[in-house]
Amino acid sequence: MKLKAILMGAAAGAVSMTTFAAHAAEHSEGITVAYFLEWPMPFQYAKEMGTYEEEMGVPINWVSFDTGTAMSAAMASGDVQISVSQGVPPFVVAASAGQDIQIIDVAVSYSDNDNCVVATALEIDKDTAGDLEGKKVAVPLGTAAHYGFLKQMDHFGVDPASMEIVDMAPAEGAAALAQGSLDMACGWGGALRRMKESGNVLLTGAEKEELGILVFDVTSAPADFVAENPDMVASFLKVTADANAMWNAGENREEMLEVIARDSGMDVTATDETISTFVFPPVDEQLSQKWLGGGAQEFMNGVAEVFLEAGAIDEKRDSYANAVATGPLEAAQGM
Repeated sequence: MKLKAILMGAAAGAVSMTTFAAHAAEHSEGITVAYFLEWPMPFQYAKEMGTYEEEMGVPINWVSFDTGTAMSAAMASGDVQISVSQGVPPFVVAASAGQDIQIIDVAVSYSDNDNCVVATALEIDKDTAGDLEGKKVAVPLGTAAHYGFLKQMDHFGVDPASMEIVDMAPAEGAAALAQGSLDMACGWGGALRRMKESGNVLLTGAEKEELGILVFDVTSAPADFVAENPDMVASFLKVTADANAMWNAGENREEMLEVIARDSGMDVTATDETISTFVFPPVDEQLSQKWLGGGAQEFMNGVAEVFLEAGAIDEKRDSYANAVATGPLEAAQGM
């Protein structure tokens, strides 16, 4: 299955910048921001407190999505202006297919919260992973879970072509695994927790990192929206950074947790268990070489190479440097 076939056309090129006030008027009816349910993050506290609207001066329509690929399609169609916590692999798939989107910050790092789970009845672990050949697996194609699946199978010497791969959103994969209609399912967040009730992971987050399987999400937006609305985008990132800093400080976590849980559609205990595995890098770290200063661009190139070799994309960019826009985040740092 060629993933670019499910993507929509490229966004328009960047145009000249104008003032924040002018674009606030242009977006007087609001902008639409995509995010995930069952994926608790500090920004949701600011979302529920109305801080984004207050700081940005425009109404925001928050819409939940099941996958990062769906976010890409919505940005391509113009229905979504900003996507929070889009996985790097779906971003790379879209960018490689010609969609003009850009990373504007590092949303979260979470190597322990994105994985594949093998059905308990199979009694397969990392020492017997070769037995996965011929098995049926649910993978949300073009996502971080898909990339992790391909890298793990490569590590274990299992040819994905020998498996029956079904494109399923994580929640659907978790349900199918529980029903016994799958041998393995891949996903993240609340769905991953439910998958673990029906099976076991092959590798821990630390073990995956040793293999170079990094797992992090980004905030992304169409390049033309970023170019036309630099102040609005910077303001959005500033609110997000403040919420992350508030969470990282620790003093207000109990208050924040209740609000985040409610907005995530989860109970407080499950929210706490999930978010405790997340890392929210401060702005200065995001702008460092490790992340947006070069590391993310190199990582995207590696993801593209894996997907190209697997036949998941038809071509890749020579460079992903232009797929990162640090200007708004740098401006947010100075606000």
